[in-house]
Amino acid sequence: MSDLRSLRNRIDPWEELLEKVQDLEALFELAEEASDDSMIPELEQSLDAVNRDFEKLSILNMMSDEVDRNSAFLTIHAGAGGTEACDWAQMLARMYVRWAERRGYKVDTVDMLEADGGIKSITYQISGEYVFGYLKGEAGVHRLVRISPFDSAARRHTSFTSVYAFPVLDDTIEVDVRPEDLRVDTYRAGGAGGQHVNKTDSAVRFTHLPTGIVVACQTERSQLMNRQTAMSILKARLYEYYREEKEKENMKFATEKKDISWGNQIRSYVFQPYTMVKDHRTKHESGNIQAVMDGDLDPFMEAWLNMKWKGKPLEGEEDDL
Repeated sequence: MSDLRSLRNRIDPWEELLEKVQDLEALFELAEEASDDSMIPELEQSLDAVNRDFEKLSILNMMSDEVDRNSAFLTIHAGAGGTEACDWAQMLARMYVRWAERRGYKVDTVDMLEADGGIKSITYQISGEYVFGYLKGEAGVHRLVRISPFDSAARRHTSFTSVYAFPVLDDTIEVDVRPEDLRVDTYRAGGAGGQHVNKTDSAVRFTHLPTGIVVACQTERSQLMNRQTAMSILKARLYEYYREEKEKENMKFATEKKDISWGNQIRSYVFQPYTMVKDHRTKHESGNIQAVMDGDLDPFMEAWLNMKWKGKPLEGEEDDL
């Protein structure tokens, strides 16, 4: 029944769009036969509405992978650079929260490590339809160029922050985690939260020994709830890990996306000497940097989905062909 609902959700909107197109064709023929120019504004308005629906459905059609429809965990890590990088990580965190709010998604903070001037790392759970489908193209290194507010000499600084996205797995996708492969550490949560949070070992850290993946959760009041959330994150991380390992195996036969690495930024945000946000993979850019920082990310995400859908190699992959 779940598969049936999923298929209907993909097919029914296209059938509805087809009916709208047929109605529009009939209206156009009627106006043409009657030579009625007064119907032109209505036709143009209907055509614009059909085009908008088509573009929206085309984007959703590009997200056809097994987990694209799922919610997602989004993790942001500040790079080297101390206060400057931590402030940039906080700016990116705010940007993605604003993007999620624009789309009506629910955002929960799963884990956060604060630092002077911002955050060292943060993990969000963003819930809604197609969250992972949109966010998977955001994984990589994001570069900031600006006049540093922390530099008394007002010099230009460059900062790097990495972004990772992992799908929240539902019951139809199994990821096996053996107890003997897991090391569990409990500790007291930091930050605000009241006496109960600060006086009990409610925070949980899981270390998956075979892969070395470490996840933590400290935002819930009870250790049990933190364990459940941490296990969900771990399974999502393992799903991505095993998928990437499979892709590495397939590289013998096909060109795949390169691993994320520092210095291999996917997008640059330039505040000075000019204002510009540019994606180095799709070449899509925007001069309205304030709108982007306020969550206007859909054009960048859709450009990446279009590129992947058309099978264009990512930046730098031409060398592998």
